Amino acid sequence: MSDTIPSCFSGDRGGLQGKTTQSLVTCTYQTKLAGHCHLVIVTWCKNVMGQGLSITVDEDEDPSVQSMCKVELKPWYFWRKQGSKSFEVDGLRVEVFWDLGSAKFLCGHEPQEGFYVAVVCDEEVVLLLGDMKKEAFRKTKARPSAIEATLISRKEHVFGKKYFNTRTKLDEAGNKAHDISIECHTTGPRDPEMSIKVDGQIVLQVKQLLWKFRGNQTVSANGVILQVFWDIHDWLFNPGLGHALFVFKPVSSSAPRKSIVQDSNNRSPMKFDGCAESAEKSIGVLADYCLLLYAWKLD
Repeated sequence: MSDTIPSCFSGDRGGLQGKTTQSLVTCTYQTKLAGHCHLVIVTWCKNVMGQGLSITVDEDEDPSVQSMCKVELKPWYFWRKQGSKSFEVDGLRVEVFWDLGSAKFLCGHEPQEGFYVAVVCDEEVVLLLGDMKKEAFRKTKARPSAIEATLISRKEHVFGKKYFNTRTKLDEAGNKAHDISIECHTTGPRDPEMSIKVDGQIVLQVKQLLWKFRGNQTVSANGVILQVFWDIHDWLFNPGLGHALFVFKPVSSSAPRKSIVQDSNNRSPMKFDGCAESAEKSIGVLADYCLLLYAWKLD
């Protein structure tokens, strides 16, 4: 399950030495450009060099080919905090407009309010992020898309020694953000154990982690039914070299619930119903939203 942390601006993968200063969130949306389905990947990141935003769109004929627009968010006062860039996807001109002049980065890397980022193709706003929607339509002079973009996955890198926290929506249609907290003890006199809280309520406890370092369980959190998957193999057997992976996948109340599946004898990454690392390239075909947390332990 080895992986490294992507670099903020170059698109290359950086080493573990930068993990104390690197923060990264990647959201994948499914939308249509000129009538054809595409994945639009939005990445926000922050490190000691500054903050960055990148917009990546896959090619229709070959999804492995991607076109990218990068925006570096400069820390100095004279940096222009609004603008636009364009690039081509399948011969189509795609424009990205942004205004981050009043953006509030409450979580450090991803703005929460006071901004917009708009992706425009064929005079349609195919993806619109932020709360300044009127300003975005006025600036782009484009019409709303007939089909709203769908958020299909969110991937985030989190860091800590024993505690790992994030705040996010648990489903694409949800309006409420939830606090997710993971507490894991892998060293010390007691046996390794782990607990997961949603909005302060414990929804999952796992003991004997030496035998149960991979698994999944269906839980209920404030009325939301979730499948929670975990793989903390590297925390236990490759300390300091790898990360743990947690996947939170909302489940319809009418869908059948799955029992706990422990896979301690299988040292290869679990497929997590198509949501784990081994299936990230094909995640766009999934209809359901899922949240992936890459948890890095700090020394």
